[in-house]
Amino acid sequence: MTTAPLLPRTRALLIEDEYLARQELHYLLREAHPEVDIVGEAADADTARRLIAELRPDLLLLDISLPGETGFELLESLDEVPLVVFITAYDQYATRAFQVSALDYVLKPVHPERLAQALARVRLALGAAAPARAETTSIPYPGARLTPQSQVFLKDGEQCYFVRLADIDLFEAVGNYVRVYFGAHAPLHHRSLQQLEEKLPPDLFFRVNRQQILNLTTIEKVHAYYKGGLLLEVRGGRRVDVSTRQAVRFKELLSL
Repeated sequence: MTTAPLLPRTRALLIEDEYLARQELHYLLREAHPEVDIVGEAADADTARRLIAELRPDLLLLDISLPGETGFELLESLDEVPLVVFITAYDQYATRAFQVSALDYVLKPVHPERLAQALARVRLALGAAAPARAETTSIPYPGARLTPQSQVFLKDGEQCYFVRLADIDLFEAVGNYVRVYFGAHAPLHHRSLQQLEEKLPPDLFFRVNRQQILNLTTIEKVHAYYKGGLLLEVRGGRRVDVSTRQAVRFKELLSL
């Protein structure tokens, strides 16, 4: 007789405004997925934000339709986003949910087999992220800087994205917002450049001038530039200038 291998624990936060729906998920998880611990539950976005900051869950089981604001708006307000499985009654959100690269999208009423499929994806994602998590020497807390592996949520009109900080090339101020460049995408983020700079890991991102913060791993060539500044050729064929004021710090940082 063989014993099934123990599955790693997954700390989940349940965000659902309907009491009976929360109870149903508790029952399904308790019966078939004891490796998933519901560490808290919220019926609205404000409570969810507080619990995410306090509990640092691995996973959000998130209803899209919440009182006051949607699940998408909740995610947009977070500095760092855990893994997400959407659980909702409205299938018109399905295309949008997968545009944001959510792990899965489960329709109500929740069928046990469908929930099991979603949680299998969660286990794969957590397993892939395990080496990066092992490198973290301290537990993040509200106000702490993000890490290169931190996942952020970006919403630009009807388009939404999850993206790792390490995959972002450049942040550029556009009025009171910031344009975020990654791959072929450049959505606007509803934060100021100053707010972002306070959260970003300083060994990965550098404020090259008043308008831009650059991912240092994207630099391909460095050239002398006007009045002691520098001109950088970076990934994707973009050119970015380092201001005269920042050039000294930049050279020290890269030992140039």
